[in-house]
Amino acid sequence: MRYQFSVTGMDCGHCRNAVETAVSGLDGVQSVQVDLDRGRVMVTGHVQPEAVVEAIRGAGYAASQIAVA
Repeated sequence: MRYQFSVTGMDCGHCRNAVETAVSGLDGVQSVQVDLDRGRVMVTGHVQPEAVVEAIRGAGYAASQIAVA
C-alpha cells in the first residue's frame, strides 16, 4: 500500500534525513519519499499509518495522514 502524510516543520536536508531514517526503520516499510517543498511524505509498504505518524512525531515533526493510494 501507499500512504501520504502531511508533515510540518521540515525545511532542510537534515529534516528530510531525520524523517526518512525514522520511517525507514519501521517494519514493513519498503520506500520513503520526502517532498520538502510540499511538506509531504509518501510511504510504500505494509505498515500501520499510525506507526508512521508516531515515527515522524518522534523525529520532532507534526504529521497526519492525508491519503491512501
